[in-house]
Amino acid sequence: MEPEKDIFEQWAEEQDNLPFYQRWWNKVSLWWRFDGRYILRNIQEGFKNIRYWLPVIWKDRHWDHSYIYYILEHKLKAQAHRLHTADMHVSARRDAEIIRTCVRLIDKVNDGFYESEYMEYSKDKHWFEPVEDNPKYSSWEHRILEENFDDYFKKYPLIYKRVLNGEGPFSLESRENDKQVIAMNIGHINQQRAHKLLFKIIEQNISGWWD
Repeated sequence: MEPEKDIFEQWAEEQDNLPFYQRWWNKVSLWWRFDGRYILRNIQEGFKNIRYWLPVIWKDRHWDHSYIYYILEHKLKAQAHRLHTADMHVSARRDAEIIRTCVRLIDKVNDGFYESEYMEYSKDKHWFEPVEDNPKYSSWEHRILEENFDDYFKKYPLIYKRVLNGEGPFSLESRENDKQVIAMNIGHINQQRAHKLLFKIIEQNISGWWD
């Protein structure tokens, strides 16, 4: 039979009706049971945390998304190490490897690896060209000396087809070198895919990352 009062309200009223010294003693007992008796260990862990986080926090700045990635990467490295060494449940080591996969993805996403990967398949020449109407200023110019974008396209055939079908932020119209623009689009799409994959893995697995 459903009671008249919610059990939590009932417990709160019971606590309120106790004498002051009894309420105080109950609070102290609970604190000691769950926190107080571990205070020395918590202090020790706190100093370890300061030592671990100080280099990252010292360099942290409140601009640019890369600093968020640095903090996330540092946290995940510690979590993976803890799971791997503690080995407290059946999937702990597997979870540690998944976290390390996230760390590797963070490195690549934060460094812009995929969006600049296509540059490894060409050799360019760069220079400054004086602006004709205003010699004080110069424009940044470049010319491709040699390229091997076909090998890059073979590496990502499905993305290559998507770009040819119009996907990507860079237009193929009125460009002197369509191959480079195609490569730029592939790089952009791959960068976005890596970003989405990183947070998809975290979303699907984070609730199980405990020891």
